[in-house]
Amino acid sequence: MESMALPGLDRLLEVCQRLNLGLRISPPAREPLKAGSSLEGLPFDPVLASVYARLGHVAFATKVMGWVLSQSNDEENDLEKTNKRWREKWWKELGEPVIVFGGDMGMAYAYATVPGLADGWGRQPVVRVDTYEFEPYIMPVASNVDRFFDSYSHYLEAVVADSRYQELGETELVFPWHATGLLARDERLVELMRAGRFGSLMKNVDDVTRRWAARVMGTQV
Repeated sequence: MESMALPGLDRLLEVCQRLNLGLRISPPAREPLKAGSSLEGLPFDPVLASVYARLGHVAFATKVMGWVLSQSNDEENDLEKTNKRWREKWWKELGEPVIVFGGDMGMAYAYATVPGLADGWGRQPVVRVDTYEFEPYIMPVASNVDRFFDSYSHYLEAVVADSRYQELGETELVFPWHATGLLARDERLVELMRAGRFGSLMKNVDDVTRRWAARVMGTQV
C-alpha cells in the first residue's frame, strides 16, 4: 500500500508550483512508518504511509498561509511527538482517537485521520480540528487523505482566481468554509456525513456549521 498512486497529492504539488504559491519539501525517512503500524496505539493510515514514503515534510502554499505536513524523517519526528501530545490532551475531549498529520500554518487548526471510520481498505477519513475554543471543534473534510489533497488543490485554484487575490494578493476564501461545492464531490465523505458517522466528534457544532454541513451533503437544516 505504501506505493499506491496519490493523484491528489500530485495535483496539489503541481498547483503550488504552477501558480507560484510556495512549496517547501524535505526527503522521506530511510524507514518511514508503514501502513497499519502503531502510532499511539492506532493503526497508521495506508494513504499517509504512501505520502511519508515519498515525503518527510511539506509546507504547501506558503505564500497564502497554506498548511504543513508534520515532519517525519531522519531529521525530526514531529509526527510522533504531536500525536503523543494529542493523545494526552485532546482524545478525551474529542470523544474518539485521531491521528494528526498536519495543520494550518501559524494557526490552531489541525488535520487528522479518524481510524475508527476506516473503510474496507483501511483508508481513514480526514477531519479539521479547531482547538482555539475551550472545547475542540470538528469539521469533516475528506473521505481519505488523498481526496483531501485533491480538494485543497482545487480550493487554491479558486483562491488565485478570486478578484481580491488578483488585485491585493489577499483572500477571504477560507478552507473548508468556502469549499462546500468541492467537498460535495467526495461521495464517500457525503455518505459518511449523511449516515451520522462523525456524530461522536461533532458534538460542539453551532448553527453556522450545521448549515455548512447541510450544503456539503446537499440537504437542508
